[in-house]
Amino acid sequence: MKLMPALKCIPTPVAVALGCACLSFSALAADDARITEARAAASTLPPRLLAALNEKIAEVGPEGAIPVCKDMAPAMAKEVAASTGWQLKRVSLKPRNAQRATPDAWEKTALEEFDRRAAAGENPATLEKGEVVETAGGPVYRYAKALPTQALCLSCHGPRDQLKPEVRAVIDEHYPDDRATGYKEGDIRGAIVATKRL
Repeated sequence: MKLMPALKCIPTPVAVALGCACLSFSALAADDARITEARAAASTLPPRLLAALNEKIAEVGPEGAIPVCKDMAPAMAKEVAASTGWQLKRVSLKPRNAQRATPDAWEKTALEEFDRRAAAGENPATLEKGEVVETAGGPVYRYAKALPTQALCLSCHGPRDQLKPEVRAVIDEHYPDDRATGYKEGDIRGAIVATKRL
């Protein structure tokens, strides 16, 4: 009786498809883990910032709370980076602080996509984007989450002619090139971006 030779693994279309599916599943699993991690890091900043703003507004009014966004928010972002490894920043298509909040090309594309999706009826609070991006220094994972305007934000970011004169004066003093007014509740004011080198 003649034994059959051992079967060789020949790449059939089905095997190739299954192999690609496994690779895609691995990539998706890694991407899911990254976006979950990035979302967790990015989600730590807004509640802390809102709590600090509420406290300061109750203490000294909205004009006295402007330094919370100006000074405390970057300090909070550094604390998150130190504990998680994710670099955080806030960006906007209409920045108040052009040096810190002007989006780069990837961030601008994400913000424009969020605006389109919100205009099509998606809930701004759920809008996010995460992906691996190749940079000159190597690949990084970038994540952006839309920041909808809340009622609290309107004291400093609502229509300029409706802001208290004291608020306008402080904004003009600290941000002479301010573009971050004219919002209504629910508008996307910007995004929080988390970045980590891979």
